[in-house]
Amino acid sequence: MEAPKNMTNAPQTPLVYRISELAQNRASRFELRPDADELEKIAANLKLEGLRKLSFQGELTGAGKRDWVLKATLGATVIQNCVVTLTPVTTRIDVTIERRYLADFQELSDEEEIEMPEDENSEPLPAEINISQTMEEALALHLPLYPRADGATLEAVNFTEPGKTPMTDEDARPFSALSALRDKLSGPEDTE
Repeated sequence: MEAPKNMTNAPQTPLVYRISELAQNRASRFELRPDADELEKIAANLKLEGLRKLSFQGELTGAGKRDWVLKATLGATVIQNCVVTLTPVTTRIDVTIERRYLADFQELSDEEEIEMPEDENSEPLPAEINISQTMEEALALHLPLYPRADGATLEAVNFTEPGKTPMTDEDARPFSALSALRDKLSGPEDTE
């Protein structure tokens, strides 16, 4: 894979494409593999326990006369704390990323009713596309929300004031009170 003209090998320099400098009829390929220092910084930004591997490779191509499409694969090995036991959980992430940068993107004002767009991958065309930032955003969006270690289970815990009966899940069900009242009023059935 050939490196783009504006790609530098300096470890702390983000890869940024200026739209005005790109050829509309030719794909601009990229491949990012952050070094250990960069991995540590990204892990700190995303509040991860660790980030072992991270790669982001793909291409930026013209679509139509003024729009651009980024297609890439994101691969990462992340370490997060288990939500139950707080032990480290390692997760492998391999996903395809697609972003559409539209020159005529229509943003709604605050007063207008907001509906989900048909293509949630579309966004306004910026003057520059920061591939390094896109990689970090994509990773953040694909992290497990509730990482759980194998076999970790959350036991029922009840908190209440001393001397009071704790509320259970059954108590919170809308018809449980009516059911208890029905049972209380019906009493034992008469048998003859």
